[in-house]
Amino acid sequence: MMFIKGMDLSFVDEVEAAGGAYFDGDVRRDPIDLMADLGMNAVRLRIWNDPPGGFCNLERTLVMARRIKERGLHFLLDFHYSDRWADSANQWKPRSWEGLDAAGLREAVRRYTADVLSALAMQGTAPDMVQIGNEVTPGMLWPDGRVDGEYDTDAQWRAFAGLLQAGASAVRAVCPDARIMVHIDRGGDWEATRKFFGKMEELGVDYDVIGQSFYTWWHGTLEDLRHNLALTAETFGKPIVVVETAYPWTLRKYGDPDLIVEREDQLAPDYPASAPGQSAYLRDFMRIVRETPNGLGAGFYWWEPAWIPAKAMWSVGHHNNWANLTLFDYEGRRLATWDVLREEET
Repeated sequence: MMFIKGMDLSFVDEVEAAGGAYFDGDVRRDPIDLMADLGMNAVRLRIWNDPPGGFCNLERTLVMARRIKERGLHFLLDFHYSDRWADSANQWKPRSWEGLDAAGLREAVRRYTADVLSALAMQGTAPDMVQIGNEVTPGMLWPDGRVDGEYDTDAQWRAFAGLLQAGASAVRAVCPDARIMVHIDRGGDWEATRKFFGKMEELGVDYDVIGQSFYTWWHGTLEDLRHNLALTAETFGKPIVVVETAYPWTLRKYGDPDLIVEREDQLAPDYPASAPGQSAYLRDFMRIVRETPNGLGAGFYWWEPAWIPAKAMWSVGHHNNWANLTLFDYEGRRLATWDVLREEET
């Protein structure tokens, strides 16, 4: 398995439709072509069942998948199994699934996963890896598959595992060459990671790759990440991809929206909010992932490196609070941080 140097480009389609553009210096470029030339070898896309606004649905995923595969890039498809964001605080089932019982919900997951993958395979753009759920630390498809707090019971874990297995069975049937990822958001937390993937092992969930999210302002230090990756590799013996990370290149706001990271006290020591600071973060982060024991550090994805400001997106609720965590400046010019990927190749 190659070392993944990936980018989550789920917003690119919408940014372009809203008039956003990307530049290498003064030269406007197709963003996927540009990022591939700069060292990206993999792209992650999320898919929502029936989202407002008309992006990240199956129709647009088919379009983006063609662009990804035309460049010969590795393709990771991230099923949220929701009409909107699914993460550690939100795992709400699609509206059309709300009335289903447990068996019906498992069948809906299986059928939907199979239908999406079949459509991609039919146009020759089957994903190389598939995430069955996004940041599913607290379970998914709440409340049926919820496993945090008062829902942390054996019965709930079995229900959750059944939902994951329904997705996995569809991947195996339709895209037998694709690897299956289970993704949580505890990159710096070994105890939570051990509990979660211990449950996966106990319940016999079928998957190939462990996915983690890691952001320093939420998940700890780079040394916490190193510790967790090492113990995860030694305990579970599966490839690990840090499937979400980012770091700011500035604290300067570009307009009205608040930013996720906008204060000095949110920064990691020794990594200022600047292009050199962001570059240093990426360089050290990549080294830690690569040094995971037994060669099980399989790579990473930068979350939304190209989510530059585009006001036309605000009408569907996508106020951009992430624009200083990208790998492009507010005008769409690529940052010097990209050079770290090419350094790493030499």
